[in-house]
Amino acid sequence: MADSAPYALLFDMDGVLVDNTRYQARAFQLLFREHGLTTNARRLLARLNGMPATNILQTVFRHPVPKKQLEEYASQREFLYRTLYWNHRRELPGLTAFLQAARAAGFRLALGTGSAPETIGYILDHLHLRSYFDVIVGKADVPNGKPHADTFAVAARKLGVPPERCVVFEDAILGEQAAYRARMRCIGVSTTLRAGQFQAPLTVIKDFTQLTPEQVYELLEDTPTAPRPDKALARRQYMQL
Repeated sequence: MADSAPYALLFDMDGVLVDNTRYQARAFQLLFREHGLTTNARRLLARLNGMPATNILQTVFRHPVPKKQLEEYASQREFLYRTLYWNHRRELPGLTAFLQAARAAGFRLALGTGSAPETIGYILDHLHLRSYFDVIVGKADVPNGKPHADTFAVAARKLGVPPERCVVFEDAILGEQAAYRARMRCIGVSTTLRAGQFQAPLTVIKDFTQLTPEQVYELLEDTPTAPRPDKALARRQYMQL
């Protein structure tokens, strides 16, 4: 790259490294059925994907649920999800080749996800992806999950790269909002949303066969500043949580 200071690529995990949203939704739906809830999990995740599971679950109960109980429900959902997804774990097309090319081009790489360490391992270690990331930030590493900026802000700090030289790959509106709150630009991945549903990404890709590190560099050069987060959009998505 022309500039000696590095750029960094920050990746969400679910819906970005892997196309697993339908399995996540199915696990939520089974949990809802167990508790007599009629919420449509697919529509719920289209709005709230990227938030910690306990926060998502908090929105579907009409009565207050203690934090410990929400954590138990989240553990049940996690077990269901892993069972459903066990034989379907595979990376998004072109991912490994893109990560290899990005490292060769001088990009620093980080993972920024709302998942717990064991869930991160369930994906990264099975798919042999962990070694590609210089930094991994998950639920256990930040006080506030997405749409707060913490996940990506901490990842950038650990990389030693300023936010204005970071681009985030996200499939969810709340993740995109987290990127903008962290003063970073974003590339959308359309595994969960249609391209037009994102706020202001540099571009939207279906998978990593549609992008090269050189194209990412050009996008960053062409759009030097991050958009302001759309507070009204975020509020509509997560109902003021």
